[in-house]
Amino acid sequence: MKNRVWKYALTILLSYGLLLSVFAQKSEPLINATLTGVILDSITNRPIEGVTIQLLGVTHQVKSDANGKFQFVTGQRLPLTFSLSFLGYKSRTITANQPQIQILLQPTISDLDGVVVVGYGTQKRKNLTGAIAKIDAAEVNKIPVASFDAQLQGKLPGVQVTTNSGVPGEGIFLRVRGTTSINSSSDPLYIIDGVFLNNTSLQNIGLGGRTSSPLTDINPADIESIEVLKDASATAIYGSRGANGVIIVTTKKGSYGSKTKIDIHAQSGWAEANRSLLPKLASGPETALLANEWWINSGLDNPALKQTFENRPFRPVSEGGRGNPEEQETYDRLAFLLRHGKLQDYSIGIQGGGEKSRFYVGAGYTGQEAFIKVIDFSRANVKFNFDHQVSSRLKIGLSNNFSRTYRNQARTGDGPQVSLFNSAVSSATNVPIFNNDGSANGVDNTYTLVDNYDVNTTSLRYVGSAFAEVDIIKGLKFKSSFSADYNVYDESQYWNSKTSIGIANNNQATSGISRNGTWINEQTLSYQQVFGKHSLTGLVGNTLQSNVLDFTYLEGNGFANDSFKQISSAANILGSESWTKYTIASFFGRAGYSYADRYFAEATVRADGSSKFGANHRWGYFPAFSVGWRISQESFLADKPWIDDLKIRASYGITGNQAGISNFAARGLWSGNEKYANNFGTVLPGTGPYQLGNPDLRWEKTAQADLGLDLTLFKNRLSITVDLYHKYTSDLLLERPIVGSSGFSKYWANVGEISNKGYEVLINSLHVKTTDFSWSTSLNLSGNKNKIEKLPTQITQYTRDWVILKEGYALNSFWLYEQLYVDPQTGSPVFDGQLDDGSLPTSARKIFRNAYPKFYGGIGNTFTYKNFDLSVDFSFQYGNYSVNLYRYFRERNPSSGGVFEKVLQRWQKPGDETDVPRLTASGLNYTVDANSRYLEDASFLKLRQLSLGYKLPKDFVQKAGLSAAKVYFVGSNLFLWSKYSGDPESNVTSNPNAQGLGSFGTPPQPRTFQLGVNVTL
Repeated sequence: MKNRVWKYALTILLSYGLLLSVFAQKSEPLINATLTGVILDSITNRPIEGVTIQLLGVTHQVKSDANGKFQFVTGQRLPLTFSLSFLGYKSRTITANQPQIQILLQPTISDLDGVVVVGYGTQKRKNLTGAIAKIDAAEVNKIPVASFDAQLQGKLPGVQVTTNSGVPGEGIFLRVRGTTSINSSSDPLYIIDGVFLNNTSLQNIGLGGRTSSPLTDINPADIESIEVLKDASATAIYGSRGANGVIIVTTKKGSYGSKTKIDIHAQSGWAEANRSLLPKLASGPETALLANEWWINSGLDNPALKQTFENRPFRPVSEGGRGNPEEQETYDRLAFLLRHGKLQDYSIGIQGGGEKSRFYVGAGYTGQEAFIKVIDFSRANVKFNFDHQVSSRLKIGLSNNFSRTYRNQARTGDGPQVSLFNSAVSSATNVPIFNNDGSANGVDNTYTLVDNYDVNTTSLRYVGSAFAEVDIIKGLKFKSSFSADYNVYDESQYWNSKTSIGIANNNQATSGISRNGTWINEQTLSYQQVFGKHSLTGLVGNTLQSNVLDFTYLEGNGFANDSFKQISSAANILGSESWTKYTIASFFGRAGYSYADRYFAEATVRADGSSKFGANHRWGYFPAFSVGWRISQESFLADKPWIDDLKIRASYGITGNQAGISNFAARGLWSGNEKYANNFGTVLPGTGPYQLGNPDLRWEKTAQADLGLDLTLFKNRLSITVDLYHKYTSDLLLERPIVGSSGFSKYWANVGEISNKGYEVLINSLHVKTTDFSWSTSLNLSGNKNKIEKLPTQITQYTRDWVILKEGYALNSFWLYEQLYVDPQTGSPVFDGQLDDGSLPTSARKIFRNAYPKFYGGIGNTFTYKNFDLSVDFSFQYGNYSVNLYRYFRERNPSSGGVFEKVLQRWQKPGDETDVPRLTASGLNYTVDANSRYLEDASFLKLRQLSLGYKLPKDFVQKAGLSAAKVYFVGSNLFLWSKYSGDPESNVTSNPNAQGLGSFGTPPQPRTFQLGVNVTL
């Protein structure tokens, strides 16, 4: 197989090189001629920057500069026909009869006439038959988060984004039209400038359930636009990768025939804790009171406890951490841990182009400190894009991104050991911080951890591609590209003698290095031709992809003292390594037809062969078909001038998924890590069975039907897009349990089915547009209903089985005992299904509610007045629930550490009405783990971003030798409305199938405030 792939690739590359040489020799140089002009807003008469000008019969494009001016060098003679497009304005086709012209563009909030990126090409939005959402990166890239995917929250219909914690650089939860898998990944495919990006974290060393995001290696400042492909018609061209949606990122390229432009961006500010989201701890005196009450009540219920504890009050303590028998103080470790984290972001972008070339060079630095001490994130990157028109028929280009990302990663999330945030919250507020001799009181003391944390990761990454494109004949193009994504991820930790891990291991050092390399070679042959009212498009191509991942790990235990940190100094050294690889070969095609820009049809098919699957089902086939009808072009709507455009769309197709399973999941494997003893008792190395193979293992498949409507009204002042969809996933990839007598406990198989049904609504409206003032609104609303249609056996997730996967219910459903109320007479909780004798059988446990919202979305308003602009963006979710695990741990036993204020509402005497039971260690009051009392409504409405900007007057700017300058203020996460007692988006683990487990050890999202300046030279 390997030799066949290489022979096939070599044949294609040789053929492609021959084609290039032939057409390069036959090509003719362009003849210099010039078309110049200026582009203005038809209402305000202001120049428009960035308008794309495409001359008929010429392959390259140019864009207008900051003054609305453009220059096109061409070999054609007058008259010249060209098209113009720009987001927010109605596209036009113009014939110029003179070399210098003035063009007026009509503002519109409709994007139907714009151009969007689709799989292996672009299309006009008005001709789309698939469901694709687009956003200009400038709308979101001021939000101070480490990765561009987090910036999409509340901005696009059908895209649910949840930020699991307030730690910069951590992974987020993103879903396009719901979750489609259990063991496989439900993350979308990310493509940046044609490169299939690895979005799976390379982190191997545990950090309490948290994982880093590999998307943070991309600088949002370099991004031009982001398209999200959602239905099967749009994603089927990516076949086995398209089941979870596709996010296509286009970076800045520069423009042909434009002068060099330099953009300088600087932004600085701070992040601080939103104190309304922090845990509410009882004071020192209150904690002592509750702890004594707990022991006394437990002693009354149990005489043995009474004798031991009823006369054991907590020792009074005083400020400074020393005991004082005369007063009781509160020791707030959380206040010590908090800080104003510094935020800074600097970037420079240089772009432009000449007659035959265009380029973009960018460099940036981002530094983000968390609002809790120690944790920080930084990224430095360099970006270089270059396209060159070698001749009238041959075009070449390349895209490169180099980045270095550093994280100081304190452990957060689950697990009590060395968790910074958890140490501050879980320590009792009445216990002194220091002993009388000045030493730290307790292991993993917050003060000690801050001074002795040493957890670091560094990511070095290259993402790049090169391509060549040949115009064979009119309308027929051949393109070949080679791309690579290479990442070295270096992790290290050192636990000295002042930490619990260090004490247990006589100090410990760990080091892990992961190397992930992906290369992709693609060839496409595309065709586009217009015959009168008929338009034909075609595309065929193939892809070869290989991915190699290796990991090396070292651990050292036993150091002479804290000064020795290198693993080579350890008394005991352990090591391991792993290596894995997979390859994919793909063939794909797409054909499209339209008549009179009125009727549209498109068909797509892709075949993928993957080394991950069994020999009997290595290839998967993924077809799709879609149609569209622009009703507004029909004569019967000619007398409806208030309807600008009306189109309906329908599509159906099948896409696949292989992400998330091991590269050798279908194969029977043997392990070399086995030992046996010979007849003389000598232990010898050997091999043993490791994994049971399955030659019938095959792709997960997701069939999706979509019905959509695109409508613009009232001279493009109102735009509405509506989509209804149904996704059905079958052949789920799961590890199925088998009888132990086989020698194995489980094996990979295709079992189970999941459905997702939903709707999406996008409404854009332009309320006011005058010379000095404008006001526009964008609202997106999405709803999705998830259901496990078939599953042979139920699966529980996370500690104490809070989350369950069971046929007939949604993924991430909760499996709990439902507490109905607290008995006002006894203070004991009463559960649904509780027996008459007071016991609570397992059968009383029920499945109800889940972590997914009933609907979610965002609403944004943009105002402009002369040189001022104001944007106010909200995001929201409704109907999702989350178990507050912090409440579970900090409301159960007041004598075990920090206590939440909620416990002060406990039952104390007959007649008290509360949902907090009587404090006692006996009975069911606090011994029922999966208690619905800790399940909370996690719906929220959040002021995601507020941005206020001012463009400096042109006269002042020009005198300073600049093209444009702007200053602005950005605030994020300024307000939150939620019933949840904490951050409703928090989650203790990155496991996507254990969502809805909130808060424990997890810092909430911060408020941020920044001032920035943009200068264009």
